[in-house]
Amino acid sequence: MPRPRSLTSTRLATAALAVIDRDGLTGLSMRAVAQQLGTSTMALYRYVDDREELERLVVELVLGAVDTEPPPDGSWQARIEVMARRLRDTIAAHPSVIPLTLTHRYRSVSVLRWSETVLAVLTEAGVEGERRVIALRGLLGYVIGASQLEHLGPLSGEGTVAISELPAAEFPYLAETARHARDVGADQEFSGGLALLLRGLGA
Repeated sequence: MPRPRSLTSTRLATAALAVIDRDGLTGLSMRAVAQQLGTSTMALYRYVDDREELERLVVELVLGAVDTEPPPDGSWQARIEVMARRLRDTIAAHPSVIPLTLTHRYRSVSVLRWSETVLAVLTEAGVEGERRVIALRGLLGYVIGASQLEHLGPLSGEGTVAISELPAAEFPYLAETARHARDVGADQEFSGGLALLLRGLGA
């Protein structure tokens, strides 16, 4: 197959993302992306070294959609919530990419800019030093972790039903909690957990 003349990083990332959206993360390979582009696998190696480089391009393509501008005036908690929701909503558009955000987030310019904005808000709120380190890690961990749970193990899924049917004599609290969990929507779950985290940061 001839080499495409305009095989840019964006085209590569878009093709790789299409493969992931269609076949899942396990379906991503140099061969699959080459087929998506209509070229040969060997031709693809002229542009990227390996799958890992493809993954980095995909992460930047997806997270590049995050609005990293500082939110308008408001309490620092409200501004952090805006930033957290922006990241969550962007990730949610391509849930199969979530594991890659953990591996390659520190190479993503968009995540670095998101983090810089969050750190500025935290600093204005008086959160500094080691406390600020933990705050940023906690917020990133919460958003990415909550997104994984929402798409890979939602409260409305089979797991919650199975847990709610556990024998009450052996798992009384777990079974009862799962029964309540069936009525909690994804947005309520995210907002509630984030509120608890922000309250802890403000303590």
